[in-house]
Amino acid sequence: MNRDSIGVGLGDGLPGGPRPGRATRNPAGVPAYVLTEDTPVYVISVAAELSGLHPQTLRQYDRLGLVCPDRTAGRGRRYSARDIQQLREVQRLSQDEGINLAGIKRIIELENQVAALQSRITELADSLEGAASALQQREAAVHASYRRDLVPYQQVTQSSALVVWRPKR
Repeated sequence: MNRDSIGVGLGDGLPGGPRPGRATRNPAGVPAYVLTEDTPVYVISVAAELSGLHPQTLRQYDRLGLVCPDRTAGRGRRYSARDIQQLREVQRLSQDEGINLAGIKRIIELENQVAALQSRITELADSLEGAASALQQREAAVHASYRRDLVPYQQVTQSSALVVWRPKR
């Protein structure tokens, strides 16, 4: 298997759709599984082979909190495609960039924090857009409630006509 093929062919995991890795029924009644990048499917030996690391290294990274795979009921580790990508990134930072594991852990924490903040910004922008839309609707409702029997007065400078207003009864 090519190491660059991780994640190829995995489903998109649409919002509101079935949960990742859960069986659903298609129209023919056959169970269909939705696999996403976060679905834990690889045992430690396969994850080690795909990432190019020794299984003991994966265990060490798990103990240090660099990569935290899901666990089965029997406490076995299950790695997702995203976990394997992160293992590769940890290896790259360690070997190519010369960053120690504590530094890599801090980099990962900061990247996760940035991602969470970007998500929050998107959430707040959507909320602001919704509030602006609601404000425009309320403003339109106020304008629609104006009385229609009032007519704007325009002063005519050359006329000497007298305007008399009589209210309706």
